[in-house]
Amino acid sequence: MRFCILASGSKGNITYIETKNHHILLDMGKKKKYIVDNLKKIGVDPKSIDVILISHLHSDHISALETFIKTFKALVCMPQEMFASLDSIQNYEHIKIYEDEIDLGDIKITAIKSSHDAVASRNFIIEEDGHSLVQITDTGYIKSKYFNLLKNKNVYLLESNHDIEMLTHGPYPDWLKKRVLSDEGHLSNQAAGFYLSKLIGDNTKSIYLMHLSEINNNPEIALKTVEDTLDEYQVKYPDIKCAKQDEISEVIEV
Repeated sequence: MRFCILASGSKGNITYIETKNHHILLDMGKKKKYIVDNLKKIGVDPKSIDVILISHLHSDHISALETFIKTFKALVCMPQEMFASLDSIQNYEHIKIYEDEIDLGDIKITAIKSSHDAVASRNFIIEEDGHSLVQITDTGYIKSKYFNLLKNKNVYLLESNHDIEMLTHGPYPDWLKKRVLSDEGHLSNQAAGFYLSKLIGDNTKSIYLMHLSEINNNPEIALKTVEDTLDEYQVKYPDIKCAKQDEISEVIEV
């Protein structure tokens, strides 16, 4: 398994995940040209994309979906409620409806319910031959009942959206601040550190902080807050990185 974050932030989100038999895009939140160009940069033919996972229907996660599948006939996986809410793909032939697990034969994809103000929103655990990747973004909190499923995975791509002080004293209107801080909003840097302290283990090889706000956060503050929070819980992890909005990550083998 290998992965590359093609974009992460409020202007668009896409992660590429490759297994032995599948080329997966998790979310489609940029223009098709951006996706195609950056797949080619990492040596991936866009025609090889055979699976698309959608976490939820906000535009920064689906803006390229309709145009991409007109050209590249990938299997689009989503819950029934999400599919029913997306008029633009009702006649698309390659749809897989799921509830909690997506059966693709040689890989296991577990979809856990996130807490976000979007229809049937999900986050994902992808596993193949003992290798594992977790992506959790766009959620106000992580339900404790999922901790056992999420523990000690190889890769964590975890939302670290905002610094609480920057958000509280920043330019957002009060209604938007309340939305971001709510149980159906986004994880703060401190929350990201707390959840990582509960989840990472000896098998963890890579951690990326995801979906950083350009207004209410920055990479230096996010990293310091997460590292300080891990220290509070006496957990050490030496190499945490921040995903970027318009710059792809390195391609990482799991």
